[in-house]
This record gives sequence, C-alpha cells and structure tokens, in this order.
Amino acid sequence: MSGTSENIIKECSAVWFRLFDHRPFLQGEINFFVKEFEEKRGDREVEKLFEILEKSTEIKDSQVDKVKHSSANNLPDLQQVLDQSNHLCDQVLLARSAYDPEKSVKAKCESLEISNKQFEEDLVAKYKAVDESFAEKERLLKEYYQQLSDKLHQSLNIP
Repeated sequence: MSGTSENIIKECSAVWFRLFDHRPFLQGEINFFVKEFEEKRGDREVEKLFEILEKSTEIKDSQVDKVKHSSANNLPDLQQVLDQSNHLCDQVLLARSAYDPEKSVKAKCESLEISNKQFEEDLVAKYKAVDESFAEKERLLKEYYQQLSDKLHQSLNIP
C-alpha cells in the first residue's frame, strides 16, 4: 500500500507540475522575446551608427573649415568685448568695495541739515520782509488817515 500511495502522490505531483508549473513555458517565451528584441534593437543601433558616421563625415568635410574661418575672424572681437566686460566688472567690484553706506547716510544727513538751516534762514528772512512791509504799509495808512483827519478838522475850523 505504501508503494501505491507513493506512486499516486508522485503522479498527482507530476500532473500538478504539468498543469500549474509554467516556468519552462515562461522561460521559453522570455528567451524568444529577448532574442527578438536584441535583433530588432541591433538593427536599429546599426542604422543609427551609420547615420552618425555619415553626419560626422559630412561635418568633418564641410563644417570644420567654416568654423575655423569664422572663429579666426570673430574670436579677437569676442576677446575684446570680454576684456571690456571684465574691466567693467572689476570697476563695479572696486566701487562696491569702496562704498561705505554709513558714510553715505551721514553725508546725506549733513546735507539735509544744511539745506534745512538754509530753508529756515530764508523763511525767517521772508517773514521779516513781510513784517517790515506790513509795518511800512501800516505807517503809510496812519499818515494818510492822519492827513485826512487834519484836513477834516481844518475844514471844520474855517468858519
């Protein structure tokens, strides 16, 4: 009986592996897919390599001389512009390092104080001129009315 049950278990196990173990099938499919992919990829890569070779040959034959000629003509001008830019940058950096914000603020405050004092002096002078003008007009009006009063009294005393 033990031999029979062992055989049955082995046969059931074999049937189970045949029905449910897909590893050999999957391995075959994976190998087929990889082979197809490598062949197609290899063809595409070879085509791309030939395209790159053609383009590099074309560039070597026609464009290198143009680039050499263009660079020989334009690089000195570019170098001059870069030197000027570098010089300007150095000047800006030097001015920035020499700039002291505290001194600038202090100088502006002093300038403001001076202009404030000048404004106040001008204002006082204008007030004084207005006061003098007012006093002069007041004096003239007093004289005028005094003269009128005198004339009025004289005309009343005539009888």
